[in-house]
Amino acid sequence: FVTTPTGHKYEGVRFEKGNCGVSIMRSGEAMEQGLRDCCRSIRIGKILIQSDEETQRAKVYYAKFPPDIYRRKVLLMYPILSTGNTVIEAVKVLVEHGVQPSVIILLNLCGLSKEVHPVAPTHFGQKYFGTD
Repeated sequence: FVTTPTGHKYEGVRFEKGNCGVSIMRSGEAMEQGLRDCCRSIRIGKILIQSDEETQRAKVYYAKFPPDIYRRKVLLMYPILSTGNTVIEAVKVLVEHGVQPSVIILLNLCGLSKEVHPVAPTHFGQKYFGTD
């Protein structure tokens, strides 16, 4: 357990064999070094998702993951949410590769509640922790 500055106890995530990171390119790559600093041997996959100019829908252009990603907890790195569509698409790709939504943890630094709500309730078995 971790005691927060406000005195609340939080059961965090511990580094274990079987965790991996997935960065949503390009901004998610900025978070890779911090993850590697605390978890030196962690395996990292990548997803490139961009909005299609004609339809404005998120489209996957590239995805490369550790071959056994379906057996791992996934730390999905994407620092800034805009609409949430990119994260929703990334989760779909991970699920297509056999990852259970309950083992996906979104690492995000900045986002408004209107962007988080479309993502959190339908795509993660995890709870959302944040500030307003």
